[in-house]
Amino acid sequence: MNRRNFLLALAAPQPRPNILFLFSDDQRFDTIRALGNTEIQTPNLDRLCARGVAFTQATIMGGNQGAVCVPSRAMMLTGQTLYHATDALAGKRPYHLWPAVFAQAGYQTYGAGKWHNGPKLYHEAFADGGPILFGGMDNHYRTPLYRFNPSAAYSPANAERSPQQSATELFTEGLLGFLKRRDQTKPFCAYVAFTAPHDPRQAPPEWLAKYPPEKIQLPKSFLPQHPFDNGELAVRDEKLLPFPRTPEAVKKEIADYYALISHLDSQIGRILDAVDENTIIVFAGDNGLALGRHGLLGKQNLYDHSIRVPLIVAGPGIRRGRKSPALVQLQDCFATLCDLAGLPKPATVEGESFAPALRGQTFAGRSHTLHYYRDFQQAVRTPTHKLIRYTVKGQTTRQLFDLRRDPWEMNSLSDARKIAELEVLLG
Repeated sequence: MNRRNFLLALAAPQPRPNILFLFSDDQRFDTIRALGNTEIQTPNLDRLCARGVAFTQATIMGGNQGAVCVPSRAMMLTGQTLYHATDALAGKRPYHLWPAVFAQAGYQTYGAGKWHNGPKLYHEAFADGGPILFGGMDNHYRTPLYRFNPSAAYSPANAERSPQQSATELFTEGLLGFLKRRDQTKPFCAYVAFTAPHDPRQAPPEWLAKYPPEKIQLPKSFLPQHPFDNGELAVRDEKLLPFPRTPEAVKKEIADYYALISHLDSQIGRILDAVDENTIIVFAGDNGLALGRHGLLGKQNLYDHSIRVPLIVAGPGIRRGRKSPALVQLQDCFATLCDLAGLPKPATVEGESFAPALRGQTFAGRSHTLHYYRDFQQAVRTPTHKLIRYTVKGQTTRQLFDLRRDPWEMNSLSDARKIAELEVLLG
């Protein structure tokens, strides 16, 4: 190419990047080998980390119900904070869904997998899709899945179940089919919400064989039971194992969990092989999971194992092989995707773009993050400390953790000055 043509190529409008958002279900932040967990095998998520930026302190705000994934997905899709997002999708306040914003900008939109918000909102977001789960969880080999119906009419009688393949594989194949048939002259915006590694933990036998329970390390913060009533010790997730928790039962849960994640990772590898270099890929989890830490099993709490999530972004113009400790939250993804694609952020979006961190620019992130679980757990998290406040049966309990010295949140401090300082932020 001569100099004139080279300069003309530089001046020509650049095609907008494709957007691919991969969302896992109940995947804790520390379940990726490249980010420090040497027990788990995740070669494809490791590959994605090498291609982009991993946010090591990404969190969700929490939840206002036991099914934390419902508000978590509402925040991610609308870019709004916890109570605003759930009110928005209930029709109580204005909102935009980011796939719909991309559709208005000329993107082909596609959605597959778990969708907690009903057919109306699904069709508001996507012009193509399937297979779809209109619900929260099911047997991974008997998941009731729907084909995309342009009329937005879905009947339980039309749900299909495949005992031969897991839902993880079916969601992957749905996306791969879309990538083959899509209009190559337009950018695409695809969203795939996997049901793994949510229970029931039914990984294929060859993946279970990789994780003998007796070889799994017990987490440092393992406890037979939680030391006090946090207001949610009888929720569904906590009933999956009897009290007190035993080391053997917890190791089995973790082994099955890791097997599901490794199987999911294998399908992510198929997807990474199918997309081109002009695709921005986001991988995130909707919430974490305790699995024996602090005597808990579920995500209905505000410890880091339940509010911190994996968040990796890779693609054109994004730095490679970086880790960012910036405090970011899932509702920031909407603004970030708009920023990366050169689209204006709608006025309803409350999240802030973390695109500067992806481009290698100075980015401090939030000074602190706020977290809530229903109306009886609140927390504030800074880069160095976390305060959790519980109000249960008329009694207030506080836990203060120095996250630098105690990342497992095992030693609650009685620093009255620091507690008072964080209480001001908590409100």
